[in-house]
Amino acid sequence: MSNIMTEPKILDKTLTVPAPLVEVQKLPALILGGGFTGLFTALNLSHQHYQTPTILIDRDSKFIFKPLLYEFLSGEMDTRYICPRYDTLLHRSGIEFIQDTIESIDLQQRQVKLASGLHYNYGKLVLALGGVAGYCGVSGAKEYTLPFSTTEDAVALAKHLRDCLQRATQATGIEKQTLLTFAIMGGGCTGIELAATLADLLPNWYAALGGDITDLRVVVIQRGQQILKGHRDKLRQTAQTALQERNVAVELLLETEVVEVRPNTVILQRNNHSEELSAATIIWAMGTAINPLIAKLSIPEASRDKQGRLKLTDTLQLLDFPEVFAGGDCTVMEQPLPATAQVAYQQGAAIAHNLTAIAEGHLPQPVEIGLRGILLKLGLDESVADLDVRVMGAKPLSYEVKGHLGHLIRQAAYVDLLPTPARNFKGTIEWLADELFNSVTV
Repeated sequence: MSNIMTEPKILDKTLTVPAPLVEVQKLPALILGGGFTGLFTALNLSHQHYQTPTILIDRDSKFIFKPLLYEFLSGEMDTRYICPRYDTLLHRSGIEFIQDTIESIDLQQRQVKLASGLHYNYGKLVLALGGVAGYCGVSGAKEYTLPFSTTEDAVALAKHLRDCLQRATQATGIEKQTLLTFAIMGGGCTGIELAATLADLLPNWYAALGGDITDLRVVVIQRGQQILKGHRDKLRQTAQTALQERNVAVELLLETEVVEVRPNTVILQRNNHSEELSAATIIWAMGTAINPLIAKLSIPEASRDKQGRLKLTDTLQLLDFPEVFAGGDCTVMEQPLPATAQVAYQQGAAIAHNLTAIAEGHLPQPVEIGLRGILLKLGLDESVADLDVRVMGAKPLSYEVKGHLGHLIRQAAYVDLLPTPARNFKGTIEWLADELFNSVTV
């Protein structure tokens, strides 16, 4: 899931920085983390011809287009569009890419140390590290659940799923039931999108092996009273209906707490009673925790929120270190924003705008992030686009498009966003050709 992408609104209050404040020293600008915030900061700096040497550092060699990770798992979209290499994306951009692991960040000394032994002093810093898997203190969750946030996770999950289905064809009784039960911890956007995808995908795979798809069981476990907390009731109802219309209906266990995870077993607390759910596949989709590098930063306690996230000014700078910009899951503004690709994308564009403004002798400008709607995958070739439509400055109206048309809107929005113009054009043309010609029936 993600919000529909839009450009951030830069509130124009152009002021020139007095000459003594104009940055003279040409220390590099460092961008830590190559997710949406980090990568789109780099790409926008390149487009704006930012003159300060800039380095993007990430431990992986490839960008992960996380909203399309479900398509990567199901094979609905070519992997070259979902995980392009950073060195390809940044080719001739003027941005240097370093693949390395960040070991420490010293804000006082303006220094970043890497696992390779390299260290860099910076003039400007962009923190775009994102979060890490958060297991909510549930015993056994880290050891016995499968994550779903990288292409490596998706590859491992696909292999595991096929293995379970294959073994189930030769199993009986409780063993077979366990192999064919797929439990997803969390009823937020990731959990619901993944559940809907699996509820369509697994029957296809199992039927090809000669299995009876009515034996399959996909279960979502949600602690709260409803799925998709924080979203509109209409969207929530659309999602619940779609989950029941999949090739295998998705079971929702609401008001159910995960107490412990053991090998092939989830211990649940439900209706004041303890229950056990046997499942050979247990996927964790219950949110993120603060990146340890962010947690270790030496900043005043008042400059963090209760979750440890960094508080930002309206120009996306740290309260105590104006040379440091930040965005994404590790940050919070005065008006909290959802941790979505749309927000991170806009923050990256806004950070680049303000870095360029400072380099040109101007003050950074306040940023207004615009939310234009929600895109939610609800199965193979099916999505919902919950749009906020604005007409001539009037109050936005909610408009929902679902089914295959919603899927086309979602795919078009994401394909258009794929980094670099050449990739956008090629991806759009190939996708449109597939949809227009392969969707026609006679």
